[in-house]
Amino acid sequence: MSEERVRVVAALAEGGCVAPAEEADALFKASSEGVGPIEELVDRRLHGEPLAWITGSVLFCGVRILVDPGMFVPRPHTEAMAARAVSLLPAGGIAVDLCTGSGVVAAVLASAHPEATVVATDLDPLAVACAGRNGVRALVGDLDEPLPPSLRGRVDVMTAVVPYVPTKELAFLPRDVLANEPRSALDGGPRGTTLLVRATEAAARWLRPGGSVLLELGGDQAGEVTAAFEKVGLSGIRVHRDDDGQDRAIEARAALHSS
Repeated sequence: MSEERVRVVAALAEGGCVAPAEEADALFKASSEGVGPIEELVDRRLHGEPLAWITGSVLFCGVRILVDPGMFVPRPHTEAMAARAVSLLPAGGIAVDLCTGSGVVAAVLASAHPEATVVATDLDPLAVACAGRNGVRALVGDLDEPLPPSLRGRVDVMTAVVPYVPTKELAFLPRDVLANEPRSALDGGPRGTTLLVRATEAAARWLRPGGSVLLELGGDQAGEVTAAFEKVGLSGIRVHRDDDGQDRAIEARAALHSS
């Protein structure tokens, strides 16, 4: 290990980085690729700039995802939801990803199922542009509003990582997150469920009979979202938890037509 790398790892560790050795490797790689001098990159990181903004990408479910500055940074805990969506999508099926951000979940779906039709939406034109750079067909608009009518009732899998942090709990997020990432990608309203409930309604409009929806959530929101699913006629509701027992996603299915 070079003296320079030892110094960088120590600086990152002292600055509070959880995985200083891995971050140092990523910063040295970015520097070697012309992003900037290593001292400058370390300084940016120590001032709270997300690592993904500095390096320009993250590895998510084995897929390299470009992340532009200003974008919500994909979280590792979302990988389980994305993998579940991949398992539910038929090889030549149709998937829709709402609030796509950098296009991360949609890109993973398209990578796993190249023959599938994958369409994403986001309210932020910058996010849609970033998703496009990740090879995602993304449309600007509010949730399902920009989706082509031809997809109605035909979607096999709908996914969404909507803003779901309750407004009053934003202050408890890590300082770096609050200082850098867009509030619009975090603030989910008074209980954090404003867009989650709207996403359940969107799923009911677009899923084919037997199609599935997966929504990321947090805290104690599963009960309210379950009630919202039941209200719009979706069933087979299942809460997905992480290794620590925390609710991370909720899944539901559109009823099959009776014969």
